[in-house]
Parts: sequence; C-alpha cells; structure tokens
Amino acid sequence: MSELTPGGNLPLPDGTLTIRVPGPFDVSALITDDTGKVRGDTDFVFYNQPTAPGARLAGETLTVDPPALRAGATRLTVAISPADPDTPLGHLPAPTLLVTGAAGRTIVRFTPPRPQRETVLLLAELYRKGAGWKVRALGQGYADGLAGVARDFGVDVLEEETPTAAPLKGRGELRDEPPPARTLTTPPAPTPNGFLGLVNSTRTATGSPTVSLNPRLTAAAQAHATAMAAQGRLASEGTDGLSVYQRLTAGGYAYLTIGEHLVSGPRTPAEFVDYCLSDQQARQTLCAPTYSEAGLGHATDPRSGTVFWTALWAHPFSPGGLRQTATDVIALTNAERAGAGLPPLSPDPLLTNAAQAHSADMVARAFYAHTSPDGGEPWHRAAAAGSTRRSIGENIACGQRSAAEVVRGWMNSPGHRANILKPGFTHIGIGFVGGGSAGTYWTQLFGG
Repeated sequence: MSELTPGGNLPLPDGTLTIRVPGPFDVSALITDDTGKVRGDTDFVFYNQPTAPGARLAGETLTVDPPALRAGATRLTVAISPADPDTPLGHLPAPTLLVTGAAGRTIVRFTPPRPQRETVLLLAELYRKGAGWKVRALGQGYADGLAGVARDFGVDVLEEETPTAAPLKGRGELRDEPPPARTLTTPPAPTPNGFLGLVNSTRTATGSPTVSLNPRLTAAAQAHATAMAAQGRLASEGTDGLSVYQRLTAGGYAYLTIGEHLVSGPRTPAEFVDYCLSDQQARQTLCAPTYSEAGLGHATDPRSGTVFWTALWAHPFSPGGLRQTATDVIALTNAERAGAGLPPLSPDPLLTNAAQAHSADMVARAFYAHTSPDGGEPWHRAAAAGSTRRSIGENIACGQRSAAEVVRGWMNSPGHRANILKPGFTHIGIGFVGGGSAGTYWTQLFGG
C-alpha cells in the first residue's frame, strides 16, 4: 500500500476500483474531460444521484470502473462534505481516502492536511494517462459547500440562497452553457401517522427528552422493514447482506448512539408502540434518554399479510460527542486501574488518531480483528500515527451501546482486562465509529 501526500500520484491496476472515505462524510464524484468540466448534470455522482456510467455510490463507498466511464471522460474527482451540512470539516475526524483494487488489496491511502473552515474537500482524482489510469492526491478545500464545487465543475445548482463565500483553494473553471438545474436537497420521507406523539408522551412521562423524526433514519428504517417483508421473517440483515446499521450509514447518517426495534405483527403505529411498552427491554430502548432522533418504517408481506416494523433511535454524531465518549471510556478505565492500585492512563492524541482510524477501518472494510486485511498490527498503526512508544496493546469490541457497557465487557474478558490493568502502560487512545454489521466498533490503544 502506498501512502500519498498532496500532489503525489500512483498508477492504478486494471479492473474495478473501490474508493472509501470512512467517517461522517458524504462522498461525491465529478466526471470530466481534460478541460475539467462536466458534460451534463449526469456527470455529478452524489447521494441524490448515486450512479453514472462506470461509477456507483453506496454510502461512503464509491465503485469505479474507469474504462466504463462515459465516452470522452478522462478524469473522476472525488470530493467529501460533512454528512451534517452545518458542521465544518475541521470539526470532524480527519478524513482518509482508501483505494482498493479488484483483488481486494488496498492500493492507496491518503490523509490530507486537516481542514479548517472548509465545508468540502477535493480528496483525489483518477485520471487517464496514456492507455492506463493514475490517482493523484489533492486535498483542495472549498468554503461554500458542495454547490460551490458543483458550479466550478460546470453543474448548475438550484439553492434557496446564493452563497457568497469564495473557494479557499479550489479550482475555478470558465463555463459555457450550463446543464439543466438540479437541486441537492433531499425531500423528507413520509412518517407513519401518530407515531411521534405516542412516543414522546411516553418518554416525557419517564423523564426522558422528546425525540424528533429524522428523514435519514426513517428512510433506513423503511428500507429494512421492506427487506424483512420481502423475506417474510424478522432479520438483522436483508438478502442483500446489509444490516440495518449499514443501511443507515449508507444513507449518510453518522451516530454516536443507536438502538432499534425489529417487530412483526402490529397493524398500526399505536399497536407497535403498545408492543414495545409491553416488553421490558423494548421499553428501555424506546424511553432511553440518550436518544434524540427516531425513524419508523413498516411494510407488509403480500404472501401472509404480516406487517414488519423497524424503528431506529439515535443520537447523531458530533465532534464534541465523540470526545465525550472517549473521555467516558478513559474515566471508566482509570477507575478500574485505581481499584487495582495502578496510576491512571493519560490521553495520547497520536494513540487516539490510530485507535479512531482502526475503528473506522473495521467499519469501512467489514472486518473485526486486531490484524487488518493488509496485515497491519496495532504497533504498526501506532507508529504510522507518529507514536514512538515502546510497548503497545490493543482492545477492540463491537456492538456495545455505551462507554459503560464496553468497559464492563472488556473487564469481564481476561485478555482485555490484562491490558487495562497492565502496570507498564502509561497512555491511552480511544476510537469509536458507528456502522457496519454490529452497529458500533470500539478500539482502546495503550502505550508505555
């Protein structure tokens, strides 16, 4: 695997390429000729238009077959923007672009200098060179959103207000006749009648804050309910192999906490809520104070008439929330060390970066292991992040919904407990990412 710096380039192998940017980002791509301009708005691949000849977007993953791009295309530029459009990139974890070849081996990794107030980053471009294709690392930022990038590549975008900010480091192109206009807004999904009022009245009675309906949560819930109805059974995955969490992150929703109800039988939202309240564990999820947003979907199996329901409960990702989650894990870890008469571990930003990257990698490449698919080990990741600590240890976990739950699980496992209570460790970094088949992926990286 090659680690690129801005301006660096590398030849690409033949065959289909997979491009991933793990984290709370929306990925998009612009297909151009040598002038750097699109031919029409169909050359803009983003969450509202996820396919074009030779390119397909699914969440944070862009699949590209360069020879299959439309006639005349010589360049594909990959851009990212925050999944939450109100959050500057500088407030999010540093993005990392991973390019994987047809054989499944990661070819290129690129982490640009950390953005500041930019809202869109051009990460890399694939470009034709002779009979083959190469990739070039960019790291160019814009301050006026995805619409600004689209306009500079020749896409005419309809907006409610005209942005006034100029590109920070982006390219500006002269345009001739603009292609047909296209909006970047996603219309809200319809919501089942009465659900929100029933839920919030129950939550208020238990002292929990109310939740609001989120269209991306609702869309993922509806997709999963439809998948279950197609199978005629309750299932955490559809026949397409996607978990409900993967449907959620593929739709661009990043979260810090997640809960779900998968239910069959009730005929109305009121019956669904009544069912959830009749079961202790389901009631705890519905009333959990950690959730602030919800989504509900339902679909009927035409063969049996059974109605399948999916409810999703979440608290969205924020940089402050991620820091607090890491702080909570460290505090609970140090409480266990104090109980054993050991000094506390100090937070280490380099170990934190490596731990966060490993959690993101496990989600992005769908594995769960200390050894990454390309053979990387915890000490390799720590060194790559710049750490010079002589001893390294790692705990990982998946599926736990809180800092308390994950630390309790580690302490109940002899090997993980030994890392937490190892006297030689002095520093720690925490990584957490939501998504994948398990929903949550945690990493503790220790150094001494």
